[in-house]
Amino acid sequence: MHYRIAVPVPESHFAEITYTLDTYGSQAIELQLPAWRPGRYEIQNFAKNIQRLEARGGSGQPLSVRKVTKDRWQVTTTGEESIVVTYNFYANIQNAGSSYVNGELWYLNFINFTLYAVDRIQEPCIVELALPEGFRIACGLVATENANVLQADDYYQLVDSPLLASATLHHETYEEAGVPFHVWMHGNLQPNWKRICTDFAAFSREQIATMGEFPEQEFHFINLILPTAFFHGVEHHNSTMIVLGPDDEGEGLYNDLLGVSSHELFHAWNAIRIRPKELLPYDFTQENYFTTCFVVEGCTTYYGDLFLRRAGVFDDELYVKELQVYMKRHFEHSRNATQSLLESSWDLWLDGYEKGIPERKVSVYHKGALVALILDLYLRKKTDHARSLDDVMRMLWQRYGQPFVGYSYQDYQSVVEEVAGEPLDWYWAECIAGTTPLESRLNEALAFIGLQMTTFSNGNIQLNVLDDARAARQWQRWLASAQMLSPQS
Repeated sequence: MHYRIAVPVPESHFAEITYTLDTYGSQAIELQLPAWRPGRYEIQNFAKNIQRLEARGGSGQPLSVRKVTKDRWQVTTTGEESIVVTYNFYANIQNAGSSYVNGELWYLNFINFTLYAVDRIQEPCIVELALPEGFRIACGLVATENANVLQADDYYQLVDSPLLASATLHHETYEEAGVPFHVWMHGNLQPNWKRICTDFAAFSREQIATMGEFPEQEFHFINLILPTAFFHGVEHHNSTMIVLGPDDEGEGLYNDLLGVSSHELFHAWNAIRIRPKELLPYDFTQENYFTTCFVVEGCTTYYGDLFLRRAGVFDDELYVKELQVYMKRHFEHSRNATQSLLESSWDLWLDGYEKGIPERKVSVYHKGALVALILDLYLRKKTDHARSLDDVMRMLWQRYGQPFVGYSYQDYQSVVEEVAGEPLDWYWAECIAGTTPLESRLNEALAFIGLQMTTFSNGNIQLNVLDDARAARQWQRWLASAQMLSPQS
């Protein structure tokens, strides 16, 4: 399957796509556009941005095109050996899962606009980019001898590889564990590369030391920095797309960059490879319901900041501040929610990314991070730090991520209880499948490391550090760098 992408009128924000494929003797071919994208579990109906679509045979003859669903077209091939489909896509949104084109920037998420032939999703893909002179490309796909022609093993790899292209891209690299990491920046800024590479290398090293190996041969941090306030990142198979702003925020922007980058890097294990079985493989035509997004996003949220502290990028004060942020977001907004984490994971497809009605759902990110914290500290207290959530994640990697077979909720329960060495009925009933408020369990866990969360009558919360020498020693053991320890399997 071959795609050619051009932007003949940049100010229009329309990308022009030419899609060529063999018919293999078929009398008709159905072409599908995805209805959603990985990392955002909601139907997004990308087809609404297609203005026109037509098809011709390899001989040049016009072919009949009939729309059979909102995002599927049937092309009558009439004995043609190949077909050429031409269409356009309005690309005028800048978030971490969108596409945007003008005269200075091409930002492409191929999942938004590349059609695929039904039942041929595993065929290799070639993408030819008619880029303006002087544009550089940031993308996890491999280029051919022509730098503007990219190749993917199949459609899944293609649409899991966002692209940024511009004449004004900033770029630097660092290496950890023999893996090259690329950092790309576009926006009104002058990156402090020495600081960025030092800090990124530190949390990358910490994550690899914890998990034992890195899943990919290289990795790309692709950053679009906007002049307006923004915070969004999306995980991909060997890259992440991050959109942040405003570009004049200084230290606040840099801390946001560190936080989202560490979070997204951990997704290279937890989501991309350690994947719920309901998402393996992705079905881009409809909802892919699953109940374990509290593992996918909650554990990753917990670890994103924890790795920054373990690596010495965050100090104690900044880390406590970040802990308090997602405590406040949970307790001040959904303390009395009627849904469990399992139910809210399932209902991501309904309203998971909007505010929703009062006291209905919980955040798989914020409550998910809190229950990960509770579990980690429970395991550490029970075993005097001999076992922890690190062991759970490594076991998930070894059993489900490396072989890439997908795990169920029951699989996750089994791994956790194997690490714990006991049934954890209280944890599943209260923290995951139930709606019991977390204050008591959370403060029991926090006391082990010398913290206490205080709830005020107005609904606000505050996280305090206790003056407790014994707990302070547990704090240090909790935050000990995996680089200094021998991971236990």
